[in-house]
Amino acid sequence: MARTIAFIAHDRQKADLVAFTQRHQPLLSRYHTIATGITGQRIAASTNLEVEQMEPGSRGGDVQIAARVVSGEVIAVIFLVDPLKVQAHEPNFELLLRVCNLHSVAMATNLATAEAIVRSFADSLVAHLIFNPASGHGNAEQDLDFIQEMLEPHLHLEIHLTTPEISPRQLAKKAIAEAANLIIASGGDGTVSSVAGAVIGTDIPLGIIPRGTANAFGMALGITQQIAQIRRACEIILAGKTRVVDAAYCNDKPLILLAGVGYEAETIAKADREAKNRWGSLAYIMAGWQQLNEHELFEAEVEVEGECKTFEAGAITVANAAPPTSILAQGIGEVVMDDGLLDITIATAETKLQAVTTMLNMLGSALIKTNREHENIVHLRSRKVKIAAKPPQKVVLDGEIIGETPIEIECIPQGLTVFAPVNNEE
Repeated sequence: MARTIAFIAHDRQKADLVAFTQRHQPLLSRYHTIATGITGQRIAASTNLEVEQMEPGSRGGDVQIAARVVSGEVIAVIFLVDPLKVQAHEPNFELLLRVCNLHSVAMATNLATAEAIVRSFADSLVAHLIFNPASGHGNAEQDLDFIQEMLEPHLHLEIHLTTPEISPRQLAKKAIAEAANLIIASGGDGTVSSVAGAVIGTDIPLGIIPRGTANAFGMALGITQQIAQIRRACEIILAGKTRVVDAAYCNDKPLILLAGVGYEAETIAKADREAKNRWGSLAYIMAGWQQLNEHELFEAEVEVEGECKTFEAGAITVANAAPPTSILAQGIGEVVMDDGLLDITIATAETKLQAVTTMLNMLGSALIKTNREHENIVHLRSRKVKIAAKPPQKVVLDGEIIGETPIEIECIPQGLTVFAPVNNEE
């Protein structure tokens, strides 16, 4: 957590340090702050900063801060030293100076050097990385180490790990509350979607480091590569080029990719975590082939622009963004993620052969981005859509099963800012 600033002051300098933190409170609120006992109490009482208080200097608080410097948590120490008279009980200046020099940590001993440090931080970005260690089938610890190696020389990086109890969305909201300059999601499409749900409408740019099984949103943005995928994603974030794209909500849940009703949802349900860990993306193909043998058509009622239509459908996909590999979303050969509209694709194939032929044709159209009509496919476009089904059908949202129909989806035009390659080129 290399974004902590430490504060210490000799007794006659405490008032000056408190006034300094008051002046720079907006900038300092972006960082974690620690301070020796009485200094921390006075800063907390005079500002809105949340200050982690160490022991008083007379009881080893300066040693505690030195230990945090050694552990790599501290990016700067502001220690206002009394140049005329230092009491025997006051913190040890020489100890901290030596430790900061050994570990290349900036240290200010007076107001002029303290001002210089905060001015340098004013141009620095604070990034919050929300990392799902359960995503993908690689070594999560090595992935995180590599991400830190790539990003920390250029960003003040705060790392948050998801757990079964703490969702990516909760961590993203925490990052927003801490005035993050940018938020980075590292995991599968479910993790990215959850983080994006908190970021939608905030203008905070979202970085994506794909580490899931499908990584469809990263592919749609041109981020994902088979080789050096994490390196490529980090380089895109550091390049700083952003793109504004649409987002959506499905039954009040965030949607950045697509919602699938029927066949796709059943396929996702069959491709469990054990299968994905063992087979990777091949697990989806295996589950999809199995589902073709079992799936039946259902009666779907689709409401678009106030008009209701009824179909005998095998699958319905509502896409905000989708790469060519999301075959069932490719109603017209390409899903445009910044046009303010949802792409609604309804597949009506009655036999396994029809379904396979239709999907192969749709994949071909997606790969060459041609607008072709396909047998057994209906394509609609709208900002809003409502879907009901008889019997009720499972619904998958950005790779996660969320329940059953009915659903209501609304596009949020230009709702999300993301780091992406220039002109979507690799």
